[in-house]
Formats: sequence, structure tokens, C-alpha cells
Amino acid sequence: MPYARTTGVRLEEAKASLVRGSLPWAPGLCTAMGVLHGGAVMTLADCVGAVCAYLNLPAGATTSTVESKTNFFRGVRSGTLNAVARPLHTGASFIVVQTDLTDDTGRPVGLTIQSQAVRGGDRA
Repeated sequence: MPYARTTGVRLEEAKASLVRGSLPWAPGLCTAMGVLHGGAVMTLADCVGAVCAYLNLPAGATTSTVESKTNFFRGVRSGTLNAVARPLHTGASFIVVQTDLTDDTGRPVGLTIQSQAVRGGDRA
């Protein structure tokens, strides 16, 4: 994903059951007072979640996000934001993914749940 590359998102592990990624804190991704912008947090969650959805698609299908909700628990002022995405539901029409976001110490930063429409492909 060119956008992920541009923003600094890194993919560390990618399999259908679990996708791990990260986003290093950078001044250009912050709001006032050096806090990582919520949009940057959601960028990581969306990118990692999209890869998880993609890896759970039937042959020949594509996916498109139809809903994404993020709860923010704390700000990130340094280090690296980490994300772990897991599929909650892999159906013929929709894939639902949960992405847990943590800081370098493992403290929860946020939680994203996104629904992805399954488009085309071999839907058994």
C-alpha cells in the first residue's frame, strides 16, 4: 500500500489468523504537545486490519471497508505504536476484523473494529 509506506506503517507478520504491524512516533504525525494524531493511529489500524481482511478473502475477491470504529484509550508521545489484527468473522459477504493497539510497554492505546465487504470472487 503506497499510503502505508508514505506514513511509515510497517508490517511485521501477516497470516490469515493474525497480522502485526507498527508505526514509529514521528513529529510530523503529531498534534499539539507531541501526541500522535488520532488519524495516524487509525491509519495503522486500518492498514493492518485491511491486510488481515485481504488474507481471509475467497479466491478472486477484493475487499472494501464499509465501517470502521476506533476507541482511543491513551495518547502516544514517543516510541512505537503497535497493532495486532485478528478476524472476528469471515463470511461470504463481510469480514470483520478487530485490531488492538498498544504502546511500547504493552499498554492499550486503542481498539478498532472494521467491517469489510467481500466483493466478487468464488463465494462458496
